[in-house]
Amino acid sequence: MSQFILSNPNFAPMVGLVQLNRPKELNALNLELMGQLRDALVEMDENPDIRCIIVTGNERAFAAGADIKQMAGKNAIDMLKIDQFSTWDTIRRVKKPIIAAVSGFALGGGHELCMLCDMIIASETAKFGQPEINIGVMPGAGGTQRMARVVGKVNVMELVLTGKFIDAQRAYELGLVNRVVPVELYLEEATKLATEICQKSPLAVQAAKESILKAYETPLQEGLAFERKNFYMLFATEDQKEGMAAFVEKRKADFKGK
Repeated sequence: MSQFILSNPNFAPMVGLVQLNRPKELNALNLELMGQLRDALVEMDENPDIRCIIVTGNERAFAAGADIKQMAGKNAIDMLKIDQFSTWDTIRRVKKPIIAAVSGFALGGGHELCMLCDMIIASETAKFGQPEINIGVMPGAGGTQRMARVVGKVNVMELVLTGKFIDAQRAYELGLVNRVVPVELYLEEATKLATEICQKSPLAVQAAKESILKAYETPLQEGLAFERKNFYMLFATEDQKEGMAAFVEKRKADFKGK
């Protein structure tokens, strides 16, 4: 078991769970934790028995930001050589859907990690924000980019330039989270969502995830062409044959991921 994460590939049928585990530091994201998180997610992505992944922290904090102590004495060249964001790029390439189950603080890098996931279930106690401006820097792991694509210019400007936090309900209103639930239910609700996704064709789920993410990176016509290619490709799978046969025969499909 790693020092900074807890990994359970058998958390629920076909659902893997990764829990950030630096409670004394409110799960601050240092290089070691992010490296272990990357490795756990890549391992689960390659595990044929897992179809969906949940990333969580604890009730007090999902992750309260980056580990400032690890960065405080660095200069620009040091940060360039560390290349910490290559880890984030690897996580971005995970093919299986990732759900963030968030309670307590999700700030700075913690908020950016949430947005790197595909869906977010938040407890009523969750607090989101990008407070980097308060320590003389700015978001560096997607806080100005991913959030702008969701909440729009004026909202991301306010959140990033003031560094203020928002509660779970406001995050829901802005479209940052899927739903808000009582604190005792946030992991259960994330598991329900993951389990529902696991009942679908894993090949179709992964192709759909890839296509949705493409919408944030390409012009419409290029995105439509990419979507069409993935749509056609799925007709080469056994899951497509099974899914359509099950529909015609009015029964539940049994998807094998083939």
